[in-house]
Amino acid sequence: MAQRKQCEFHLIRYVPDPVKNEFVNIGVVLRGEGAGGSGAVRFTRDWGRVRCVDPGADTQMLEALEMEVRRRLEREENESRPVLATLEDTLSNAVQITEAKAYLAENYLTGLDELMRLYIDSPKRERPGRRSGRAAIQAVMRASFERAGVWSLMRKQIAVAKYTRPGDPLRLDCGYRNGQVRMFQAVSLETDLEAAKVLCFSAEALRQGVFRIEKAPLELTAVVEPLRGLNSEASRERDFDDLDPDRVAEYRFAVEIMEDHEIRVLTTADLPRVAETARRELHV
Repeated sequence: MAQRKQCEFHLIRYVPDPVKNEFVNIGVVLRGEGAGGSGAVRFTRDWGRVRCVDPGADTQMLEALEMEVRRRLEREENESRPVLATLEDTLSNAVQITEAKAYLAENYLTGLDELMRLYIDSPKRERPGRRSGRAAIQAVMRASFERAGVWSLMRKQIAVAKYTRPGDPLRLDCGYRNGQVRMFQAVSLETDLEAAKVLCFSAEALRQGVFRIEKAPLELTAVVEPLRGLNSEASRERDFDDLDPDRVAEYRFAVEIMEDHEIRVLTTADLPRVAETARRELHV
């Protein structure tokens, strides 16, 4: 059995109303014991409990906070002041960090897994039903890139207005650059066919803006759910005889209109291959 290492962990809590002192644990920071110890952070992927206590919670801000904590931990050895002390000074009252507690871990990965199970993730009996729609696609996309070790290197919640025009509200889920710019957007063809048309509307202006600002071509990818068992390229011809013809027609329409606007369309089943490509291109 591998020898466990002395570590310490902090819980990160979302506290929507400090007066009531109600909170939800949303993340864990695990660090080597002592000053200057390296560390790792992980936040929840399921914001259901946060929305139960605060339906208006800004979960995009909380996801961005995870990235900021990770960046600070990575450069902590060069910081004159400990990262968590700095964060405590800059965080709002809605996000709090607990005192350190001792913990023995085999390594950061297994330690984070165990601490997330103990303090963050809801017991199975409390979990809501299976995710559906865009949230389900986003979860699979993030998990695939995390397994490939590239999620922390990717840009998140990319504001399209930077490339199109001020006021454009569209944000793309994630992307990275390696010679060309690759951007990915979850589009649910089960619950929101209009999202495909919205992406098409922005595609050409976005492509031109990326080339103008980044000096590189854009590959824009829509990630959709398979249509009742399709597990490869979304546009590939398959036998649809046993499926609802109206449903097939809608699905095909959405895929084809995106491809007509030079948007690459993949299903969630293609994501392991996409993530492996990202791993190679980002030299992980």
